[in-house]
Amino acid sequence: MSKKDTGFYQRNVYAGTFLVEVDGQPIGRFKEISGLQVDVEVEQIEEGGQNAYVHKVPGRITWPNLVLKRGLTETNNLIAWLDGSSGNGFAKNGHKLTRSTLAITLISHDGKRRLRSWAFHDAFPVKWTGPSFSYDSSDMADEELEIAHHGFTATDYVSLF
Repeated sequence: MSKKDTGFYQRNVYAGTFLVEVDGQPIGRFKEISGLQVDVEVEQIEEGGQNAYVHKVPGRITWPNLVLKRGLTETNNLIAWLDGSSGNGFAKNGHKLTRSTLAITLISHDGKRRLRSWAFHDAFPVKWTGPSFSYDSSDMADEELEIAHHGFTATDYVSLF
């Protein structure tokens, strides 16, 4: 089947290779990212005399927090960003929150091309969870970061197919 027949190729795009950047600076590659979602509330308006249906119109948009998971790394960019948004780093900034643009970029399976990027506006970290320790555990030492934001825009770099 060709692109001409269906409007798209029947080829898989894998979501296993992605890069995360904050204000253009890489904070790492992550093994799992969730929360790439938008929800539109639906308001219902009942019209007098119209018994066949209830009007439905779009309402408020909500964006759940992103959750990023990865193994521990030697770089400290993620923790430095968290420190600037909380605790002493937040106090040093006069208790003013610096919001950032966080970008998640899908990389081709060969690691050579950027395919699509999602830019999350006014992002800031709200929760960090470190690894759990147990002497008999063989689990990987993971860290998790939760990020609040005000929505996203998507950019295609090249044709996905």
